[in-house]
Amino acid sequence: MSRRFCPPRRLKPPLRREGAIDYDGGMRPKALILRTAGINCDVETGYAFELAGGQSEYLHINRLLERPELLEGYQILAAPGGFSYGDDIAAGRIFANQIRHHLAETFSRFIEGGKPIIGICNGFQVLVKTDLLPGAIAGQSGQTCTLANNDCGRLVDRWVSLAGRGGKCIWTAGIERMELPIAHGEGKFVPRDERVRKALWEGGQVALVYAKADGEAAGGVWPDNPNGSVDDIAGVCDASGLVFGLMPHPERHVDATQHPAWTRVKELAKEGQGLAVFKNAVRHVKEAVGAGV
Repeated sequence: MSRRFCPPRRLKPPLRREGAIDYDGGMRPKALILRTAGINCDVETGYAFELAGGQSEYLHINRLLERPELLEGYQILAAPGGFSYGDDIAAGRIFANQIRHHLAETFSRFIEGGKPIIGICNGFQVLVKTDLLPGAIAGQSGQTCTLANNDCGRLVDRWVSLAGRGGKCIWTAGIERMELPIAHGEGKFVPRDERVRKALWEGGQVALVYAKADGEAAGGVWPDNPNGSVDDIAGVCDASGLVFGLMPHPERHVDATQHPAWTRVKELAKEGQGLAVFKNAVRHVKEAVGAGV
C-alpha cells in the first residue's frame, strides 16, 4: 500500500502586534520546523519565527527523508526541543543519526547557501551528535562535544541568566544579556578535549554562557551554572556562525508576560528577550540570502 505524501503544514499567523511582524508587504523568510516523534516545542518555535517576521511550516523528518529537495524551499531550519524518540540510547541520538546518515549533503548545501539553522534544547543535543555543531574543529571532525547529565543528577526546570560572548554567531548578534527558561536533564556541555575547548573560544564559536544576575560569568558555580557545563557554555555555533545550538529556550520568552516577574518589574520590555534570537535570523536572511515569500 503506497503512502500519500503529506505537504508541510502552515502555522496560522499570530495576531498583529505592533513592532512584532513586518507588515510592509516585504519578504517573509520561510522557516521549516523539523518534527519527529517526541518533539513538543515545535508550535512555540514556529510562533516565535512568525512574531519575528517569518513564515513557519512544520515537516516530519520522514517526509524530508523521502524528498530531501523540499529543504530547498526554505531559508531557515529549526530543530525544536522535546524528547525525540523518547531520548532512547541517548538524548537526540536517533534523530541525529537520521540527519547524519541520510541528509548530510542536503544540510551542507543549505548552510553553503547562507541559510541559518538552530537547535534548541533537544535540538541542540541533536546537532552536536552530527557533524553540524561545532563542525570540524581543532583538526577533528564528527562528534567533538556532548551534552551530558546535569551535575545535580536530575532535570532542572527554571529561569537562568545568560551573557552573550559576541563572536561570529548570527543568531546572538547584539545580545549582551538575557534571561531564558531551561528544562533539561542532559544539558552539561562538555568538549571532547582541551584542544576543542580552546578552539571554540579562539574561533569565536562560544555564543552564550550561563551568568550571574549582574552579567558576570557563573564561574562554574551552581545555581548560576545550572548543569555544570564546561566554561559555563550555554550555546555554541559552527565556524560559519550560521548553525547555532543552545540549551535554554528562547521560544519560551517571546512575550514579556512569559517572564515570572512581568507584573513586578516595570522596566521589563514589552517583548520577551528570546525574540531577539529569531529576529536576528530573519534579518540575516533578508539581508544576506534574499529569498522568501
